[in-house]
Amino acid sequence: MIEHQQNNPLHGLKLETMLTELVKFYDYKVLYAALRLACFNLNPNMDACVKFLKKTEWARERVEAFYLYRFKRMPKGNEDQMALKPRERGYADGIVPRKPEKLTVELVAEMRTKAMENYKEMKKNGSRPRFGKDKPKAQDSYAQNRRSGAKRPPASQDPTNPWGK
Repeated sequence: MIEHQQNNPLHGLKLETMLTELVKFYDYKVLYAALRLACFNLNPNMDACVKFLKKTEWARERVEAFYLYRFKRMPKGNEDQMALKPRERGYADGIVPRKPEKLTVELVAEMRTKAMENYKEMKKNGSRPRFGKDKPKAQDSYAQNRRSGAKRPPASQDPTNPWGK
């Protein structure tokens, strides 16, 4: 029985083929500026990049997302779709990839600066990130132990309790 595959440009696409298309269109310098992966900066060659991306799942997902949304310019989905890995995301029938977005190192730097300004403005206004998790991450290793004094229960006065709780 043949299953109907989701409409996804990554379906059946080998990692090496995807990297070849990206390097041919953008070059290693632009890919490093956009993705910040060392394999595109330090001794960039196809074999080393493929080997690194096959071993490192988070980096491969970053490259696949770049391929989908910058190179193929597919529409971004809702929160449920964005929670899935890029190869698991599907698109409605009839949506076809568009021409790749032209990028340069300078343009990527401008986009990064603008995104940082937007993030700082968002933090200043107290709004939450669009796809953020519900609870914030601890800032340091002791952050989970820092509570306000009003919420902390009083220490036990029992001398046999070694933890004072």
